[in-house]
Amino acid sequence: MHRGKGMKFVGDSRVPAERKPNIPKDYSEFPGKTEAFWPNFLLKEWMVGAVFLIGYLCLTIAHPSPLERIADPTDTGYLPLPDWYFLFLYQLLKYTYASGPYNAIGAFIIPGIAFGALMLAPFLDRGPERRPAKRPLATGFMLLGVAAVFYLTWESVVSVDWEAKEAQGEIREEVAIDTEADGYKIMQEQTCLTCHGENLQGGPAAPALTGLDLSAEEIADIAKNGQGSMPAGIFKGSDEELKTLSEFIANIGKEE
Repeated sequence: MHRGKGMKFVGDSRVPAERKPNIPKDYSEFPGKTEAFWPNFLLKEWMVGAVFLIGYLCLTIAHPSPLERIADPTDTGYLPLPDWYFLFLYQLLKYTYASGPYNAIGAFIIPGIAFGALMLAPFLDRGPERRPAKRPLATGFMLLGVAAVFYLTWESVVSVDWEAKEAQGEIREEVAIDTEADGYKIMQEQTCLTCHGENLQGGPAAPALTGLDLSAEEIADIAKNGQGSMPAGIFKGSDEELKTLSEFIANIGKEE
């Protein structure tokens, strides 16, 4: 090659006389190893996505979302729970060092440090090794994070009374209450509506009185002698009033 062949001098630098565009090699130059993005690869992606979408739709039809009754802001006894993937954060707020006056620690600081470290992981661990055994810090923190999420989620799940939670959120059919009935007026006089609600829908301190599978005699016995959180002696009316009240409650929502 002759000195300066194919080159031209520009000051003290040498640049090619003919510039070639910086285009990567075409996939056709590697037969059997690569394929065209459109339509070959993209078509495969769409087919896989369609299968998962159809499967997800079938799952939602077979198992609908467990809806609850309309939220009642006056029901202080209701136990709220987030979705399962947030249960570990919900459990974190139950500990003394992350709740109450330290609520900001459990709600912002600890999750912020954890997710911030996850976002900074590519910058903190820049070594060439990719084997977990040769990346002790990254592997250790990853295992610690996964174990913490599993533990907090498990603690949150086992501490919930799921039967009571399901009963709290149960959708009840609305029943028309005859507010002019003698039994309803007796309940007003005896302050029964303070706990059971004006529509007898129940509340944090007492259950609903609609749709009870109890006889009038059983209701009268409970009203007089108490049951569960309801102490005895709450009803102070006469026996005739007790009979009228119990028959009224027993017949709520039942066809005549």
